Amino acid sequence: MSTKGNINLNMNNPRIAKFVNYLMKEGKKYLAMKLLSNAFARIKEKSQKNPEEVFEKAIDNVIPKIEVRPKRVWGSIYQVPQEVPQKRQFALAVRWLLDSANSKSGRSVAEFLAQELIEASEETGAAYKKKLEVYKMAEANRAFARFANR
Repeated sequence: MSTKGNINLNMNNPRIAKFVNYLMKEGKKYLAMKLLSNAFARIKEKSQKNPEEVFEKAIDNVIPKIEVRPKRVWGSIYQVPQEVPQKRQFALAVRWLLDSANSKSGRSVAEFLAQELIEASEETGAAYKKKLEVYKMAEANRAFARFANR
């Protein structure tokens, strides 16, 4: 891993701290912090913007407000659109960002993470497309919203 990322992470920001925890594998928090720091350094190089602002905008753009959940009604299973609870919104957004960054191969994960955060902040990229897919599913199954309270 390169040591380009000399940007100090603001661990007082709860979203960044939580993101580091999702990024961490096998309890190696320092490695996750270093990875995110490298990604922030690449964001600063590529977009010439404040990495924290790009991160916040990316998370806000990927957070889903509605999702579909399977609901069994009289022997049939319907995909019912429902609001997403606050905690789950952030968890889904982070999961989609990390999945899209980890699915690519070739260069370092920090580069792909930086690229995905920049794309998500500009409302493009795989994670943002995943959110749009979920919204399309919810719109297509809007007729079953009446089953949400059962």
